[in-house]
Amino acid sequence: MKVLHVIDRMDPEQGGVCQAVRTIATGLLALGVTNNIVSLDPKDASFLATDALSIHALGPAENPWCYSKRLLPWLQEHATAFDVILVHGLWQYPSYAVYKTLAKLKSAPRLFVMPHGMLDPYFQRAAGRQLKAIRNVLYWALIEKQVVNSANGLLFTCAAERDLARVPFKPYQPKRELVVGLGVEAPPAYTPAMTTAFQTKCPELQGSPYILFLSRIHEKKGVDLLLQAYARLLNARSASGAGIETCPKLVIAGPGLETPYGKKIGDMLNQNSLLKDQVYFPGMLKGKAKWGGFYGCEAFILPSHQENFGIAVVEALACSKPVLISNQVNIWTEIAQAGGGMVDADTEAGTHSMLHGFIQMPASERAAMASNARACFEQYFAVGPATAKLFAAITSQKDV
Repeated sequence: MKVLHVIDRMDPEQGGVCQAVRTIATGLLALGVTNNIVSLDPKDASFLATDALSIHALGPAENPWCYSKRLLPWLQEHATAFDVILVHGLWQYPSYAVYKTLAKLKSAPRLFVMPHGMLDPYFQRAAGRQLKAIRNVLYWALIEKQVVNSANGLLFTCAAERDLARVPFKPYQPKRELVVGLGVEAPPAYTPAMTTAFQTKCPELQGSPYILFLSRIHEKKGVDLLLQAYARLLNARSASGAGIETCPKLVIAGPGLETPYGKKIGDMLNQNSLLKDQVYFPGMLKGKAKWGGFYGCEAFILPSHQENFGIAVVEALACSKPVLISNQVNIWTEIAQAGGGMVDADTEAGTHSMLHGFIQMPASERAAMASNARACFEQYFAVGPATAKLFAAITSQKDV
């Protein structure tokens, strides 16, 4: 069986979707599936030289729509060589190019779309996105509804994503809605070299305990809430005489400090004297440094306003680390039921409640939560079961 994965970019710095594609393709390969990926990365992108997957880079994309004049001809030439085309993501030129290609073929591959949270109503409701929300309504009416409703099936990473996708746009009439999950590869076993690599990226910690945020520094991720909540925690400890020395420090790792939002976060840090010596920004962590950050932390935190899945959340669970997440991370139900972390609202108060509650938690309860975290990963998010579900979905001939 041959599957073509279509995505706008596979650059690892683009975040979770490209990592999900890598995991899916690797998992399918173990089941005997041949995978090819077509993307709009520049053909001389540095990561392509070391990537183990077969990636056809047809970029660079020429505008925010991710248009490339090379994509449609490539699809028209190669589409029939595949049994299944799996489009990852929406609202960009690649999904339209696939639809346009398949509409002209008498015998076309089966088409599946994995939205990766891009049908979440958050994007229609969030402050500051009014113009984009209007654009999406128009784009849906003209193009995207045809992609979604003509596909053999929509593939969702969790039930919450499926349910939310039904809300924002009409007519929404997919032939099938399939919750296939999303597997995340188990982390490599811990080695001291991981700690060394992390300490090199964040030497200021000097072995102090810390809570880890690892994601893009972006408004959607709630980094401002995290700093506000953490500052509130430090202020209360300072005022009570408890001191802040015994409070875990905060590591905010990820790209984005150079953006306008990132500069706002930097200003928040500089304007609070307590935060300056307690919060560290090591930048994007990769490889051993990333795993050193996970294995060394007390807990992982992500107070996101919208998170379809949260690969970093699952990676933390896999490292036996409790996760402190908002109830806008779509896999929160599974984590709460398994006792692998704490869940609260995506507000400053909710974030403070999680931080305070975790820091005050007895050591025995932290240890139990850490054990539950790993069990949660194995039960819900291991690669094998998720890949099997996806394989069954794309090989089934049933369309309703």
